[in-house]
Amino acid sequence: MQKAKKVLGVTSGRRKENKETWWNEEVQESIRALAAVEPAVHGVTSGRRKEDKETWWWNEEVQESISKKKRAKMKWDRQMDEESKQEYKEMWSTAKKEVAKAKDRAYEKLYEKLDSREGEKDFYRLARQRDRAGRDRRDGEYVGRRMLEMDPPGRRKRGRPKRRFMDAVKDIRMVGVTEEDVEDRARWRQVIRCGDP
Repeated sequence: MQKAKKVLGVTSGRRKENKETWWNEEVQESIRALAAVEPAVHGVTSGRRKEDKETWWWNEEVQESISKKKRAKMKWDRQMDEESKQEYKEMWSTAKKEVAKAKDRAYEKLYEKLDSREGEKDFYRLARQRDRAGRDRRDGEYVGRRMLEMDPPGRRKRGRPKRRFMDAVKDIRMVGVTEEDVEDRARWRQVIRCGDP
């Protein structure tokens, strides 16, 4: 009951006067408590991004050794001692060796299969898959395709610079037009027509 009263800010049957200050204090206290407990509960990672890896050649031995390595890494992240570090390094090296062996075996089988008569069909199938993976399969109205055709619709011709408001202001100043000329309609028409052929 005391904890509930403390969390709710109840003292002798009523709330604290300044609710906003109370709320900020409680939130900050909760954040500090979570920050202290979180690494122990969830562990700390190395911070590296995970890479997509080919797993088509993995067998049970490889999967088991990799899961052992991952468990050792999590243990080392939690405990941060030399014993768990050494255990992780050993698991890492054994997993690396097993992965290399399994990968070599899988590729040897693949090459043997591709060298055979029925493997020739698989070879061409793989080549077609790689070719199709690089193609763009979107329809003709796709924006990227229109931009690749290099003929985007618009009023400005290709190569002509864009006209901006400040460019127009600069041109007006260069001609010598004042604010009074702009405000007087008749004078403005006269100034504009000076450049007409």
